[in-house]
Amino acid sequence: MIYFDSAATTLQKPESVYAAVQRTMRACASVGRGGHAAADAAARVVYACRTEAAELFDAVPEQIVFTMNATHGLNIALRSLVRPGGRVVLSGMEHNAVTRPLAALGAQIETADAPPFAPERLLEGFARALQQGADAAVCTHVSNVYGNVLPVSAVAALCRERGVPLVIDASQSAGTLPVSLRGTGAAFIAMPGHKGLYGPQGTGLLLCGAAGEPLLQGGTGSNSLDQSMPDFLPDRHEAGTHNVCGIGGLLAGLRFVCERRPEELLARECALTALAARGLRQLPGVEVFTGPGQSGVLSFRCRDLDCEEAAACLAEAGIAVRAGLHCAPMAHRSGGTLETGTVRVSFSAFNTSAEVRQFLQVCRTAFLPG
Repeated sequence: MIYFDSAATTLQKPESVYAAVQRTMRACASVGRGGHAAADAAARVVYACRTEAAELFDAVPEQIVFTMNATHGLNIALRSLVRPGGRVVLSGMEHNAVTRPLAALGAQIETADAPPFAPERLLEGFARALQQGADAAVCTHVSNVYGNVLPVSAVAALCRERGVPLVIDASQSAGTLPVSLRGTGAAFIAMPGHKGLYGPQGTGLLLCGAAGEPLLQGGTGSNSLDQSMPDFLPDRHEAGTHNVCGIGGLLAGLRFVCERRPEELLARECALTALAARGLRQLPGVEVFTGPGQSGVLSFRCRDLDCEEAAACLAEAGIAVRAGLHCAPMAHRSGGTLETGTVRVSFSAFNTSAEVRQFLQVCRTAFLPG
């Protein structure tokens, strides 16, 4: 199988990740739940992952909270910052992991409307919307639909000027683009472990520039007599037993990213994206969504073929892609593809130009009439 669905999850992992999960499962117990060797081993793995994540994302270890995924982290962030019925400014490229929690809070949403690949218009929209103040602003770093990189540093500067807390969704950027908690001054930055960090599913990180309010209540292995959650990080947001095996795998994934260097991983993915875009643009009736400042995610649609049908044709040929709305109807509304959805291809360190050329050959056969 040729796997082009890494924006959902990286299926291919470094061998070190598989080995780390198994090793941790055999050797580690629970953090803070004993003074024996197996508990100590777990504590060392968890702290090493926390420390190396902090170094990569310009934070301190205590600001690194382990979550189940980016959605988990975003729920902590939004429920910490947004009061019921509060006002929130969004980029217009947000995922349901942002919009559904806000809907549950009854938030008043204002969108900095801009099409993909128009960062100047996006900044103008944020500047206008932030003039009225807000409980929070949310900006995804890279659209999971179109792959366009949003100007989060400039958005962060606007939020600092207005005194509005910023939440960054780094689901599609962590591991390839620079992500800095200290540099942006964000209140929270959420990311999954299972995409660009090459960790196992069921892992994630929340970088906390603010203490926030706990989403879950329970044991932490600290302050056991107190019936309130600890008021210090990371314990405040880590109720219950850690996914130590997943964290062990995530640590190996982080080390893989650091060894391969995020900027080199990004350059490789961008080269594959450009190759795929050039080939798709040559096919009659195929609309390709591409532009400057694009990452390793690419969407297209066929004039005469439903997106789901197109993806099914590719699956029959052994090529895994994703079709539909990608859990991001807001982004499709901004990009004008809400009625049709798109077919999305997305790349990782394990993809090759030969795979892209084979994909394009299948597209020529499947999408051209006759």
